[in-house]
Amino acid sequence: MSFTLAIVGRPNVGKSTLFNRLVGRKLALVDDQPGVTRDLREGEARLGDLRFIAIDSAGLEDVTDDSLRGRMRRLTERAVELADVCLFVIDARAGVTAQDRTFADILRKKNAHVILAANKAEGNAGEAGVLDAWSLGLGEPVRLSAEHGEGMDELYHILRPIAEAVAAKAALHAPEVDVEVTDETAEDGPRKPTKERPLQIAVIGRPNSGKSTLINKIVGEERLLTGPEAGITRDAISVTADYLGTPMRIFDTAGMRKRAKVVDKLEKLSVADALRAVRFAEVVVVLLDAGIPFEQQDLRIADFAETEGRAVVVAVNKWDLEEDKTEKLKELREAFERLLPQLKGAPLVTVSAKTGRGLDRLHAAILKAYDVWNRRITTAKLNQWLTAMTEAHPPPAPGGRRIKLRYMTQVKTRPPAFVVMCTHADKLPESYSRYLVNGLRTDFEMPGTPVRLTFRDQGDKNPFKDRKKSTPSRLRKHTGNPVKRT
Repeated sequence: MSFTLAIVGRPNVGKSTLFNRLVGRKLALVDDQPGVTRDLREGEARLGDLRFIAIDSAGLEDVTDDSLRGRMRRLTERAVELADVCLFVIDARAGVTAQDRTFADILRKKNAHVILAANKAEGNAGEAGVLDAWSLGLGEPVRLSAEHGEGMDELYHILRPIAEAVAAKAALHAPEVDVEVTDETAEDGPRKPTKERPLQIAVIGRPNSGKSTLINKIVGEERLLTGPEAGITRDAISVTADYLGTPMRIFDTAGMRKRAKVVDKLEKLSVADALRAVRFAEVVVVLLDAGIPFEQQDLRIADFAETEGRAVVVAVNKWDLEEDKTEKLKELREAFERLLPQLKGAPLVTVSAKTGRGLDRLHAAILKAYDVWNRRITTAKLNQWLTAMTEAHPPPAPGGRRIKLRYMTQVKTRPPAFVVMCTHADKLPESYSRYLVNGLRTDFEMPGTPVRLTFRDQGDKNPFKDRKKSTPSRLRKHTGNPVKRT
């Protein structure tokens, strides 16, 4: 998906009809009665060769209190802020209203890309409304008929350059991952972060674990909004800083609650944005609250980062509030190894975002995790290691057929990925794969980083298998029946 499009406007201007046309299905309720849509609805949309996420929103109303309509308006405004482009829909037959003018001013401030669409413009009935739409100061309006599909081609030509610009920006910040190893004998070090290409970090965790406070302390100024209330940060915000001499781009993300508690659509949008920040990171710092560490959602967050193949550092915040630090640290390490075996050996550091203690240890842990994430091992060393591992613990022989591990090489870094050529790869149990992965982590000092190990069936490569059996020529003359001597 290249970008996100939020469809907004007054109630009953045809937003849901347009949404349904873009996604190709009737996902949103449509009715002549205004106010049918009371929530945000997302769908995978397509327009020509463009693929994007469309968001159908509740109608914008001139209400700012805590009533249902006021909450709906805030939800819609938030969707506008998080979207890459906003499609502002007006009713061409009704013309421009005072509400349209108010919301046009709001949209100009909240989103860089606003497209004005005059819906219900088929025929002559909407001609006056289309001309009136110029007065909103949002450029030339697109004449649409969501019900009849008119104007979709014009909308496509407006969206295409925006989609290309968003894709280019995403590519600029996207980390280089799954890098193929071309020289099997080389052991290159990691890319050194520079001011132009800083090391990209995402700080994730549950609400109120102190993420924004920690980043402010690293940056050295109050760049991000903080407070005692959980959930202040709503979207992923990046700040660039020189962290103890290392150029870094740090993403602060919204707190991620348990799925059952994500009942507010605002928070659902924020969680989706946080997950996107993880994909833009090279190292993910999972920030825990020392008072309530390793809750179910903490484990899910760490597992998501590992699944995405990012280097992981676990930081325990609010350490200044702990009294028996030695016993608490022992408990944390035991819980970490038991609950997150897939990240065995990942750095676990204690910090205090409030006082700044432990930030040097966090910096060192991030650089170490980044170094391991880039680790390269020569093929010669890998095969020496594989021979020793199979001699110490031979693979099983299911059905009496012995599995042979013939050859091993590293194919990728960021994270490290290896391929083992073997026989009967489908018969190799998961437990033996874990045995090898744990051995790689220990023997090549790759603690905590995601390790990808693939077994590829080489089959029986015996070069004489398909040859016809024949008697060697030097013995051929002796193959006749012996003559009995009398």
